[in-house]
Amino acid sequence: MGEQKTSSTGVWPTIKPFVNGGASGMLATCVIQPVDMIKVRIQLGQGSAVQVTKNMVREEGVGALYKGLSAGLLRQATYTTARLGTFRILTSKAIEANDGKPLPLYQKALCGLTAGAIGASVGSPADLALIRMQADATLPLEQRRHYKNAFHALYRIVADEGVLSLWKGAGPTVVRAMALNMGMLASYDQSVEFCKDTLGLGEASTIVGASAVSGFFASACSLPFDYVKTQIQKMQPDATGKYPYTGSLDCALKTLKAGGPLKFYTGFPVYCVRIAPHVMMTWIFLNQIQKTEKKLGW
Repeated sequence: MGEQKTSSTGVWPTIKPFVNGGASGMLATCVIQPVDMIKVRIQLGQGSAVQVTKNMVREEGVGALYKGLSAGLLRQATYTTARLGTFRILTSKAIEANDGKPLPLYQKALCGLTAGAIGASVGSPADLALIRMQADATLPLEQRRHYKNAFHALYRIVADEGVLSLWKGAGPTVVRAMALNMGMLASYDQSVEFCKDTLGLGEASTIVGASAVSGFFASACSLPFDYVKTQIQKMQPDATGKYPYTGSLDCALKTLKAGGPLKFYTGFPVYCVRIAPHVMMTWIFLNQIQKTEKKLGW
C-alpha cells in the first residue's frame, strides 16, 4: 500500500494518488460490473443469482450484464479517485506527525472512515445514476426512465427533479462508504501481517488472502447500509405522489419490521463475491500502475 514519491514538489506528486486510485478502481469495475448488476437485481427481489443471470441473458441479452457500466466507471472516477487519494494524503500526513513510524490500526481506520465519507459525497451523483440504470428494467414499462448513459441520467435527474436530487440517498451512501472503508482497511493490514509473518506467504498469496478477508469484513459492515441506499435511490412515488419511505431511517425501520435483521443481508453471498475481488483487483492494478510509473521515472 506504500508509495514512493519521485518528487516532493509540483502538481503531479499531489494529484498522483488521486489519479492512480481512480484508474485502478475503474479497471477493477470493468471486470466486476456483471456481478454488481446481478447483486442489485437480487436486492430488488428478482430471485437468486442463478435465476437473475438466466433471466437477464434470456430476456435482455448478454449486454444487460454491463448495463450501467458508464455510470459505474463515472462512480469510480469520482468516488474511488477521492477515496483512495484522500486516504493516501491523510495517512502520509499522519505518518509525518508520527515521526515516520507506522500508524496504529485505529488511526488507519479513522483515515479510512474520513476518506470514505469524502469519496462518497463526491461520488453520490454517479452512484445514483448507476442504481437507477441497473434497476430500470425491473420497473413497469410506463415507469422506466430509459437513460442512455450516465451523463444522460445525470442530465435527466437534474432537469426532472432538481440539482439536489443528485444527492438523493447520499446519507446512507456516505455511512455505507465509511463502514466499508473501516472494515476493509482495518482488516486488510491485519491480514497482511498475519499472512506474511504467521503463515509466511509470498506477495501474491498475501494480496489474495488479505483482500479476501478484508472484502468479507467490508461486505459485512456495509451491506445493511447498501441495502437501504438501494431502496431509497430506486423508489418511485405512487399514484398519489407519495414515496414508500420518508428517509433512510424510515426505510430501515420498515425493513426491520417486515423482514427482520437478515433482510438487510439479502444478496450477501453475491455482494461479498463482488466486494472481495474488487478490493483485490483495485490494489493489484494500483501496484502495477505504481511499478510502471516508477520504471518511467514519474
